[in-house]
Amino acid sequence: MQYGAAAEQAWYMPAMPVAVAAEMAAERVERLASESAVVVFSVSSCCMCHAVKRLFCGMGVHPTVHELDLDPRGLELERALAALLGSGGGAVPVVPVVFIGGKLVGAMDRVMAAHINGTLVPLLKEAGALWL
Repeated sequence: MQYGAAAEQAWYMPAMPVAVAAEMAAERVERLASESAVVVFSVSSCCMCHAVKRLFCGMGVHPTVHELDLDPRGLELERALAALLGSGGGAVPVVPVVFIGGKLVGAMDRVMAAHINGTLVPLLKEAGALWL
């Protein structure tokens, strides 16, 4: 049985159409991605997410991290991220997804490629996340 505000909302709030929920999730991803210089969408138990967060911390960059498994609407955000990446929600993991300066960098493979080829540091400097 539900109590309090949740019970009141469930009572008179109709279910949101899937397309509207997806659009709202995409807008939320864009808003969250633009609020900090470096934003990582992650799952707290994901080793690849941990690796990308450690990479940034090792460089002296402190990203804003959104743990999707701890967010009540994390599944909606994950679907919106999958759509952005073009993965279509298949068996390939979506996270981690990195935004730098409000722009989508991509998943772990793109971040590591940028780090290896030397384009990650200039991106971080341009976004104001790294000063040296």
